[in-house]
Formats: sequence, structure tokens, C-alpha cells
Amino acid sequence: MPLSLIPGLDEQLAGASSTPLENFRNAIKASKLRLAERFSAGDDVEELVHARSHFVDQVLVRAWGQFFSPETAAALVAVGGYGRGELHPASDVDVLILVGDTPRNETAEKLEQLVTFLWDIGLEIGHSVRTLEQCVEAAKNDVTIVTNLMESRFLAGREPLFQEMREATGPDRIWPSDAFFSAKCEEQKARHARYGDTAYNLEPNIKSNPGGLRDIQMIGWVVKRHFRAERLSELLHQGFLTDTEYHALKAGQKHLWKIRFALHLLTGRHEDRLLFEHQRAIARQFGYCDADSNLAVEQFMQDYYRTVMELNRLNEMLLQLFQEAILYRNQPCDTIRINNRFQTCNGYLEVSNNAIFARYPIAILELFLILQEHPELEGVRASTIRLVRAHLHLIDENYRKDIRARSLFLEILRQPTGITNVLRRMHHYGVLAAYIPAFANITGRMQFDLFHVYTVDEHTLMLLRNLRRFSVKEFEHEFPLCSQVFSQLVKPELLYIAGLFHDIAKGRGGDHAQLGAIDAREFCKLHDLSDYDANLVAWLVSKHLLMSVTAQRKDIEDPVVVQEFAAEVGDRSRLDYLYLLTVADIRATNPKRWTSWKSSLLNRLYHSTREALLRGLQTPMDQDELIQSKQTEARRLLAARGFDLERINQLWSELSLEYFLQNDPEEIAWHGSMVLSAENFDEPRVALRESLPRGCNEIFIVQKDRKNLFAQCTALIDQLHLNILEARIKTTDGGIALNSFFVLEADGSHIAADRAEIIQAELRHGLEKDLSGMPSTRPLPRRLQQFSSKSEIRFSQDRINHHTLLHIRAMDRPGLLSLIAWVLAEQNLRLLSAKVTTVGALAEDVFTITDHKGRALEDSTEQQRLTAALLEHLDS
Repeated sequence: MPLSLIPGLDEQLAGASSTPLENFRNAIKASKLRLAERFSAGDDVEELVHARSHFVDQVLVRAWGQFFSPETAAALVAVGGYGRGELHPASDVDVLILVGDTPRNETAEKLEQLVTFLWDIGLEIGHSVRTLEQCVEAAKNDVTIVTNLMESRFLAGREPLFQEMREATGPDRIWPSDAFFSAKCEEQKARHARYGDTAYNLEPNIKSNPGGLRDIQMIGWVVKRHFRAERLSELLHQGFLTDTEYHALKAGQKHLWKIRFALHLLTGRHEDRLLFEHQRAIARQFGYCDADSNLAVEQFMQDYYRTVMELNRLNEMLLQLFQEAILYRNQPCDTIRINNRFQTCNGYLEVSNNAIFARYPIAILELFLILQEHPELEGVRASTIRLVRAHLHLIDENYRKDIRARSLFLEILRQPTGITNVLRRMHHYGVLAAYIPAFANITGRMQFDLFHVYTVDEHTLMLLRNLRRFSVKEFEHEFPLCSQVFSQLVKPELLYIAGLFHDIAKGRGGDHAQLGAIDAREFCKLHDLSDYDANLVAWLVSKHLLMSVTAQRKDIEDPVVVQEFAAEVGDRSRLDYLYLLTVADIRATNPKRWTSWKSSLLNRLYHSTREALLRGLQTPMDQDELIQSKQTEARRLLAARGFDLERINQLWSELSLEYFLQNDPEEIAWHGSMVLSAENFDEPRVALRESLPRGCNEIFIVQKDRKNLFAQCTALIDQLHLNILEARIKTTDGGIALNSFFVLEADGSHIAADRAEIIQAELRHGLEKDLSGMPSTRPLPRRLQQFSSKSEIRFSQDRINHHTLLHIRAMDRPGLLSLIAWVLAEQNLRLLSAKVTTVGALAEDVFTITDHKGRALEDSTEQQRLTAALLEHLDS
């Protein structure tokens, strides 16, 4: 007996104190309150979903009776999810009004009144009015419509009319089960593609994402169409599901239903997107608590991702079984023997008998090696996938010590093709986490930020995929240098092992790179790798962030920085492995944030470090020699453009040596021509060009220096929706400001030629006025609003150049750079350069500053005063 949300519903609807519309409306409001109360009290979500549907049934039947008599040749039919008897708090109530003939006059008017009445009482109705013939015609042309009708349920009116519709749209009349199955598979394939073919989106759609509720419904639709069954439990009797798999399917559905139910109550609307703000709220509601190394929201999302991963696997397995039962039921199995343990059936790999894994567990790993050796195979038969899953418990400590298993795993990593696909399969079937137990900890583990767009396990597999692409000739145009370096590796498998372990310790607490290095070394020793190879892999894991941090946060034009990095790396082999791991890692963290600028930084650091290693760590590059070389070439370029050598030398005498270290000869010549061709500097001069060596655009602004000039420049650039990657501020002894900004469009692309002219004009116009007060900023984007963090400020000293480095870690926001520049100017400090790094919702910027006399800021009182001023604005 369904639970009643409103006991005595008829009495409530027949209340004499108000109109029928008010009675219905009050009953619906009361039912929603009761539904929320029972959910908060912990009532079973399945009972509540069905109770909501049962309540709406009662309301609709009674509303129908308000407008139509039993003689009316029409029927009210529930379709879609409502037809299945499943309604969440804000789900659309989809109904079909089935009529004997096209409604006219009074009937048409009453139908219109009924629909209006239903909306007025608070039901979000999705409705269609069709004759039997129209239903059949629409269903013939649209698999979505026939799916809705297939799930239809009679509510009120003429039931024989409903039965006629069911018969006329059955599989023996239209959409036979094989055509229906093929169409729904294509529909699912397209739906998965819309969500990136991954269940691991940062803000997933719990209904439509791979592994979501639609995947469960997909199974139900096939069951209904082909097997004429109304319940998923029929799959047990049909032999398509084991008891364990059936309960996993039901448990997964229940978990997603609970989340969806909470989403509807939380938002007050039909919402299937698990947005950041909802993730945190629901995690709290479900009782998750923050731990030292794992936030409550991260624990909640890890449970979600593990659920959809299992549902995705079950969906894939069942659809393959259905394919064999529906599409290939009349085709004999074309068997080809591979060895004593494996054979193929119609292009799919399978075991030769079901006892293979029990008798010879090592065959579990052998299966994946065979897939690599036979790229013509379509995949693994569902029955064999099930056997793999059933025998995962055999992959224990003794299994991992078995030399046959160890040899097979390394052989998989040494294959020339198929590594990415096989490792994904191993993960999908649970083999990877069984063979490398630490991998289980990162399965489904998310990091609640905007930097990591994948769970840790998915990120790791994406990294391995990126590494593999460096080895494929058809992709060498993507990263030519990476492909060239990869081709020279002696043992690529060491790089793959480092990739597998680089983030494996995330979520444990402590330094994940150091903990992962310990795991990696143990794995290497277990697999009989040499001490040299084990040390290399462990070093790569422990230092996998070194090159990224150096390139993005330090001045890699400075020979001292390069020398220090080269000393840390030590030799050319380590440099090659680290470079490839770094590029693959950054791209796998958030592909949309990979830019030509980052590529250029890493390439330049690689080349300069390689030169330092070739020259020898004992013979570092002489700065004076480097500056002289740059000046000689820049002087030649400027002279060729007609500039007088005396004027060139005069300009350069007013610039610091650091300027020449930071810029290449062509940049020095470009800047010089802008300055030397100016008649006066009262008006701003703005130039913009594409800098191919740096992988970005450079905006160069020349103007007489004034207070807050840099803050004004950055504010104007931000208002033009450009992303500032690095800024360099130089002021000549004569008080002329030379400001360089390396920028890209917000989407990471280069500035188009037609927009370049607009940008220059806007900047010139904006700079003609002095900045008065703090720069205005754009509104904070929705996603950034969901994150908060206290700003962190620290200082370090550049003893060689007598500068202070100001390190700021703060929440990213539009106009952050101009805000910081404004505070520095108000504190009467000089800003020499800015390195801008955005990590998700956090900005990690480094500013080179001095006091107004050009001295380092070493006094603790001055540092405290600056810190207080910055925090006042950053955390307000």
C-alpha cells in the first residue's frame, strides 16, 4: 500500500470553506512540506519517490473528474518518469491526453481549462493532446516518443482507448526491439558525448552524465521493449544479472535518487546539475564531516563518482549482453582460438572456459596483454568482464609477488600500442586498483577546486594518455618538442610508472609527492627494476611539480634561476623525463587552461636548462656576457631601422641590467623603437603584437610615470577581458614608464588582428585620464563565489639584485592584479614585475618590489605594514 502524503485527501479537497482551486493548491503545498519533512527525518527515498507519484495520481484523477464525465471519449495517461511511478519533488508531471477524435468545441475548451487548472494549483505539467493515430505516427518518427509511450500508465477516463494505444505502439507494430535497441544506443552515445564521455565532470548532471540515472533507465527501456518485463529484477531470471550486480544497480539508483531528491528540495526547482554550491550543502545534509586531508564535500563527491563509475560499468556490460541477445541472436559465434586460455567470438575476446581465472589467476593480466597484441579486437565479451570482476579477490599480495604477474604488468607498459586503452579497461574492471592497492584510494577522489577538473584517478589516466600521444607519429604536430624528446627515451615504461604514481598519495595527508615517491620505489623494487631506474622513477614522482613551479613562478630568463634548476635536475636524462611528465600533467589537470604561453615557458626552460647541463654545472653562464650579446644584436636591429647609436646608448644607460636579462634582442629593439620615435611622453603610446616565442600577445605601453599608472593599466586590460600572464614594469632614470604585459584572450587564444586595434584604442583613451581611487572591478563569476580562502602573504629576498619578492596567495577575482598594484602604489612602493599564476580559484602571484628609493624591503615593520594594507583589501 503506497504511503499517503495527505491522509484524508478527499475530505481536504471537498472542504466547504474555500474554492476547489484553493483546496487543491493547499493540498499540494501540504504534500510538499510533508515530503520534505519525511526526507529530513530519514525516510527511504524510494518510498518517497513513489509516494509523490501516488499523490499526484490522486490529484490528477480528482481534477479530471472536475471537468470530464465517464462518457467522455478521452483518457488521461502518465508518461515518462511519471509513467514509471517515479516523481521527485520538482519533477515535471508528464501526461498524455488521449482522445478518440480531434477535440472540438466543448471538449477542446474543457481540455484547455483542465491544463490551466493544473498549472494554477501548482503542478508543473508537461502535456500533449493526441488521437490514437497521432500517437502512432509520432511514435514511428521519434524513438523518444515511443519510449515515453512505452512507460505510459493509465490514470483516468476511457481505459480501452489507452489499451488500444499500448497495442498500436507495441514492438510487434512499430519499433521492433532490435531497431529500438540500436536507436537507444545511438541516443546514449550522443548523450555521453555531450558530457565529454566522462562521469567525472566537476559539476555533473546526475541524470544525463555517463553513469547517471539515464543509464539505468536505458537498461529498463530495453528490458521493457524486448523482454516485455516491467521490473529490472526480471534480468535476474533472464540470467543477465547476478544477484550482486542487481543489488549494486538498485543501490546505485537509490543513491542517485537521494541526491536528486535533495537537489530538488534545496533549489525548489527541477535541478539535476550538482553545482558546487549544492555539493557542499548536500554533503552537510548527508552528514559528511571535514577531515584533516579530505573535506566533507570531497568525501561526498568521491562516493558519488564511485557510484556512477559502477553504474557506468553495469550499463556497458548489460548493453553488450543485450546486443548479443537482440542484434546477434541468430548469428552463430565465430570462434577463433588464441591460446589455451582465450579465444575470440565475433571479434570480442573471451575465456575458453569459465574456470580459467579460478585455475590460473595470472590470466586476468594476460587478458589485457592479448588486447594490446590484437588491436583488431572490438573488446571483451561481457561474460568475461563479469568473470574478471568475480575473481578480483585473487589479486592479493602473493599474486602481486608472482614473477609471472610482475612480468605481464611490465610487458603491458612496454607494448608499442594500446597502453592507454588497456589501462583504462584495467581501471574500469577494478584490476588496476587490485594490482596497485594504493590506486583504490584515489578512485573517484575529487579535489574541491577549479584547478583539477577530473578526479585523481581520471587525471592520472589522462596524463598517461597525454604521454602516449607523444609517441604517436600522427600527433607529433601537437607538441613537436615533446615528440622529439620522447623518441630519445631509452625506457618509456619508467615514465608511465612515474605517471601512475605521481598523485597516488593524494588525500592521505602530508606531502603527496614524497609519499608517492616511497610507493613508486617499492613498486619498482618489487618488479625487479634496477636501483638506477627505481631512483629515477622515485625522483620524478617526488619532483613532478618542480618544473611547473619554476617555469610559472620564477624568472626563467635569469641565468641564476636556470642554474639552480639545472643543479636540482642534475643530468639530461632526468630533464627529458621531467619535461614530458610536466607537460602531460599540466594538460591533464585542466585541458582548457593549457595555453601556448605555458607551452612556451616549459620549452624555454627545457632548452636553457639543457644548455646549462651541456655547458657544465661548474661553468654557469656569465650575466655580463649574456647582456652584452643581447645588446649587440638589439643595437644592430635598431640601427637597421634608422636610429642613432648615441640615442640608443643613452636610452639603455637609463635602464637596469635586469631589463636586458628579461628580454630577448628583438623585444629590446621593438621597445626601443617605440621609445626613440616618441616626440614626448605626456600622451600614452600603446602597441600590441603577437609574440610567437612566448606563445602570447604583448602589450607595450610607454608614458610618463605617475602614481597608480600600473594599477590603471591592469584595470583597463581586465575590463577588456584579457588574461594577464606576466607583467614587467620598468621606469627610466628620466621618469618614463615602460610597461609590458603578456596577455591572452580569456579562452586562452591569441588576440585577433581586428580586435587588436580596438584594444589599443581603448587603452590609449583610458590612460589619458588619471586613476582616481581604487580601480573598479567586474562582478565575480558564479563558480568563484563558491570558494573562499584567507589570503597568505610572505616575503623573500633576491640578494643578487637587491629586490624583495612579495608572494601573494589569494582568491582569484577580476581586477585582482590592479587592486594589488593600487595598494603597493598607496604604500609608496615600486613594482618592478609580476608573475601571475592561477590555480583554480586561487591566484598565486609573485611581485618584485622595492621601496621608493629602489632598496629591498627588509625591515619587518615595513613588511607588516604592507601585509596589513593588502589583507584589508584582499579579504574584505
